[in-house]
Amino acid sequence: MKIIGTTEAGRRLGISDARVRALIMSKRLRAVKVGGAWLIDPKDLDAVKVRKVGRPRKARKASKR
Repeated sequence: MKIIGTTEAGRRLGISDARVRALIMSKRLRAVKVGGAWLIDPKDLDAVKVRKVGRPRKARKASKR
């Protein structure tokens, strides 16, 4: 089994390594921290590969009628 770091995961996903760490912190990407490095199984990248670009829309407030 080959394990990759956040830099390689970011390269494969087309995002920055900081964004990869944010996905790990939000529990959307599985990873194991060993020492100061996050280790990721490449198979787990499929869980976040299909995602919408950009920031999620804010919920609309109900109108006061």
